[in-house]
Amino acid sequence: MNLLKAIEQRHSVRAYTDRPIEGETLSRLQKLVDNANKASGLHIQLVLNEPKAFDSKMAHYGKFSGVKNYIALIGKRGGDLDEKCGYYGENIVIGAQLLGLNTCWVALTYKKIDEALQIEKDEKLLMVIAVGYGVDNGKAHASKFYDEVASPKDAPRWFKEGVEAALLAPTAMNQQKFTFTLKGDKVLAKAKFGACSKTDLGIVKYHFEVGSGKDPDIWI
Repeated sequence: MNLLKAIEQRHSVRAYTDRPIEGETLSRLQKLVDNANKASGLHIQLVLNEPKAFDSKMAHYGKFSGVKNYIALIGKRGGDLDEKCGYYGENIVIGAQLLGLNTCWVALTYKKIDEALQIEKDEKLLMVIAVGYGVDNGKAHASKFYDEVASPKDAPRWFKEGVEAALLAPTAMNQQKFTFTLKGDKVLAKAKFGACSKTDLGIVKYHFEVGSGKDPDIWI
C-alpha cells in the first residue's frame, strides 16, 4: 500500500480493541514520531497503555472506547504551532495506517494527564491522536466538491489530484474550511475561520502534497 492508498482507506476510529501495539509495529510507529520531531522541531510524544485520558464524561460523550494509546501533539507556543502539528501529525497518522493501525484526531474530548507527558514551560499540548487497533476501520465522511474549495476549474491534473486528496483529509467536525488557489506554478492554501481550522490546514496541505506529488516548496 502506498501513501495515497492509505489516505483513501484511512477513516476516523473511536472504538479500540485491547490488542497492544508492540514489536516491529511499535518500533516503526515510534520512528514516525521521532522523524516528525526531527523535521519539525516539535515535541510529539507517543503515550502507551494510558487509559485515563479517555476515561472521562467528555470522552464517553464523544463515543470513545478502549483508547489506551495516543500521540500527544506538543510544541513551542507560537503562530505556526497549529498548522505544524496538523501537517506532521497527519504524516504520522498516514504512516500508522500503513502499519495497520487506526487513528482519530481529538481536540477536546480527552483529559490531559500530566504525569504521562513531558511539557516544557514554553510548550503547549495542542491536541492528541488516538491510535491502536480499531474495533472496525471506520467509514468515509461526506465531502465537499472541488469547485467549493479550489480554483481555477481548468487547473492542471496534478493540482486537481492534490485537491481531491485534501478533500479526503480529516477536519474538525468535518467542516473542510480551507481553500486552494493555483497561482502560476505555486499554490496558495488558506484556512477559513472555524474551530481548529489552522490545524486542519496543516493536515490538508500534507494530503495535497501526497495527491499532487509536489514538494513543500509548492506553497506560497
